[in-house]
Amino acid sequence: MVEVPEEDGFGFELDQDSLADSMGLKLPSRSLGVITAEVGGGKSLLCQRLTFGLLENNAKVVYVTNELTTRGWIEQMHSIGYWVTDHIKSGKLLVMSTFGSVADRVEGVVLDDLIQSDALKVADVIIIDSFSELSKDVSASLILSKLRRFCSKGHTVILTCDPEQMDKNFIQQLRATSEVALDLETAIIGGAMSRTIVVTRYLRAAGPLQSTIGWRVEPGMGFIVDITAVS
Repeated sequence: MVEVPEEDGFGFELDQDSLADSMGLKLPSRSLGVITAEVGGGKSLLCQRLTFGLLENNAKVVYVTNELTTRGWIEQMHSIGYWVTDHIKSGKLLVMSTFGSVADRVEGVVLDDLIQSDALKVADVIIIDSFSELSKDVSASLILSKLRRFCSKGHTVILTCDPEQMDKNFIQQLRATSEVALDLETAIIGGAMSRTIVVTRYLRAAGPLQSTIGWRVEPGMGFIVDITAVS
C-alpha cells in the first residue's frame, strides 16, 4: 500500500471489499469527481459505498440526495449492511434531501444554497446525487467556476450525472475539468445483470488503478468487487 499524506486524499478502504485497492486507494483532496450513468446504472449505490468507506476512514461527509428522503436514504444504507447511525450521531455524516425527512420536495434549491451552507464548509467530501436537479437553468461556466472555487478551499466534491437528464455538452465540460471521471455501464449477460465501473480519469491516485472494475451489491453484504471482471 502506498503511504500518502492525509491532506492529499481521503481513504475509502473497507475490509469487506477491494474497491479501494482497484481504484486509487484515496479520493484526491481539493478535487471534483463526476460519476456518469443512466437511470438504474448504479450511481447511488457507488456513492453509498464511497460514503461508508470515507466515514470508516474518518472523513467528514455531507451526502445530498435528490432522489430519496433522508429517512429513506438511511434505511437503504442499512439494508445493504452500511450502518451509519453512529456516524450521524457523531457529526461525521450529514444527509441532506430535497424531499426533507418524509416526502415533501423542497423546491428552489440551487447550488449556491448548498455551497454557502455552514455544513458543507466543514465537510471533507460532499456527494451530490444527482446533480441534474441543481444544474437546471444555470450556465455551465458559472457552475464550474463556483465548484472549482469551493474545491480549492479543501473540499472534494462528487457529482452524479444522468446523460438523459442533463445537457451532454455540460456533462462533457464537467468531466473535462474533473480529477476523477467514472462511467458506470450495465449489460445483461446470460440473463444476469453485469455492472462495470470504467475509470476514465483518476488524477493524483494514491495507489493502483484498474481500467474496468466489475461489481455488484448484495443485501446485507454491501458492495462486492467481481475480481474476474477487473482489468
